[in-house]
Amino acid sequence: MTETTYTQPTPPDGEARVRSPEFRFAADALRGLRQDLFQGVLAYRPLPPAAVGGPLGRVLPGRLKEYAAWAPHAAVAAVGGIAALMSLSDVYGGPAAQLCALLVLVPVLLTLVRPVAAFWLSLATTMLTAAVGSGEWTSWPWLPGSFLAHLTVLTVVALRTRPRTAAWMWVLTAVYGFLADAGPGWHEDPDTGPMLFLSALTLLAVTVRHTHRQARREVTAQRTATARERSRRTLLEERSTIARELHDVVAHHMSVVAIQAEAAPYRVQNPPPELEKAFATIRENAVAALTELRRVLGVVRAEDYEAPDAPQPTLADLGTLLANVRETGLAVEHVVTGAVRELPQGVELSAYRIVQEALSNTLRHAPGATARVELGHVLGGLGVRVVNGPPPAPHLVKPSPGAGHGITGMRERVTMLNGVMTDGPTADGGYEVTVFLPVPAPGAEAELFEGGS
Repeated sequence: MTETTYTQPTPPDGEARVRSPEFRFAADALRGLRQDLFQGVLAYRPLPPAAVGGPLGRVLPGRLKEYAAWAPHAAVAAVGGIAALMSLSDVYGGPAAQLCALLVLVPVLLTLVRPVAAFWLSLATTMLTAAVGSGEWTSWPWLPGSFLAHLTVLTVVALRTRPRTAAWMWVLTAVYGFLADAGPGWHEDPDTGPMLFLSALTLLAVTVRHTHRQARREVTAQRTATARERSRRTLLEERSTIARELHDVVAHHMSVVAIQAEAAPYRVQNPPPELEKAFATIRENAVAALTELRRVLGVVRAEDYEAPDAPQPTLADLGTLLANVRETGLAVEHVVTGAVRELPQGVELSAYRIVQEALSNTLRHAPGATARVELGHVLGGLGVRVVNGPPPAPHLVKPSPGAGHGITGMRERVTMLNGVMTDGPTADGGYEVTVFLPVPAPGAEAELFEGGS
C-alpha cells in the first residue's frame, strides 16, 4: 500500500500575506498612534497670533485690536495660572506646594510651542503631583490643580491637532486613570470618571469644531473652483463668439477680394498676361487664406451654428440700437466727437457690441437710470465711453444681481484688439465703462504691409 504525503505549498518569496480586516484595523490604529503622539514629539510649533479681524478684534477700539491677536495665548496662560494657584492654596505651604504649582503650570504653557510634548509632560507631572501631594488630597489620581491643567492640555492640543490625535490622547488618559485606580491602596474620591466624562465632552466639541471648519473650507474651495470654472467657461464662450464674428468679417472681405480678382481681367479688353497672372495669384492667395482661416477657426464653431444672413452691425447701426433701448424706457444721450471716418469692420463690430452690452447692463442693474454714450474719433483710434447715473430709489423694477459676464466679454473683446478698458462705479453712484480701440493710420498700415512683404 502506497502512503501519500500531502504538503502545504509555501507561498513564493515576496508574496504578501493576506491579513484579516481586524489585523489591518489594529495595524492602522497603531500606525496612527505612532504618527500622532510618538513621531516629532519635540517638534517646535508655536501658536500663531489670531486674526486681527476676528470677533474680538472687531469690537475692540483703536490700538487694542493689535493686542487682540494674543488673546488665545493670554487665555491659556491665565488658565494655567489658575491651576497653579489651586495647587498653592490647597497644599499646606512649603516646597511641596511650590513644586506642585510649577508641575501644573509648565505643561499648560508648553502647549503654546510644543503641543505633543505638552501632553506627555502633563501625564508625567500628574503622577509626580499625585506622589508629592498625596498626603494632602483625598482625590486621586488627579489633584484639583492637575485636573484643571490636564483638561486644559487636552483641549488646547486637540484644537491644534486633528481629531485622531484627540482620540488617542483620551484613550491614553483613560489607560492611566484605570491603572492608577487599580494600584495598591484605597482612595476616598477617585476622579478618573469625571476626568474621562469632561474630557470626552470637551474633545467631542473640539472635533465638531474641526469638522465644521473643514466643511466650510471645502465649501469655500468648491465655490471658488465653481466661480473660476464659470468665468473660464464664459471667457471661452465669448472667445468663440468673437472668433465666429471675426471669421464672418474676414471671410466676407476675402470672398469679395477673390471674386473681384477673378472678374477684373474680364473688365479690360486684351489685358496683358502679367496682369492676368497677378489677378490669378491674388485670387489663389485669397482663397487659400480663406480656407486656412476656416480650418483654424472651425474648432470653435458649434455644429449647429449657422452664419447670420444679415451683415454684422457697425457703428452706423447705433441709431437703431439706441432707438430700441429708448423704447424700453431708458433715456440715452448720444454724443459723437471728432472726424467720423470708416473704421475696420472688426473695430466697429466690437465697439457696437461694447455699447450694446453696457446699455444692457444699465437696464439690468440700474433700472430707471439715465445713460450717455460717447464716441470719440481720434487720430490713433476710437474712444468709447458709456456711463449711467444711479437708479432712482423708488422704482418698480428691481436691479438684477447678475454674474459679471458682460464685463468679462467686453474686456476680452478689447484685449483681442490690443485696446484699453477701464470700468468702475462713479462718484454719484452710477457706473462707467471707458474703452479705447487703436486703429492704425492708413499710411502706417500700408508701410507695415510693405515692410512685411
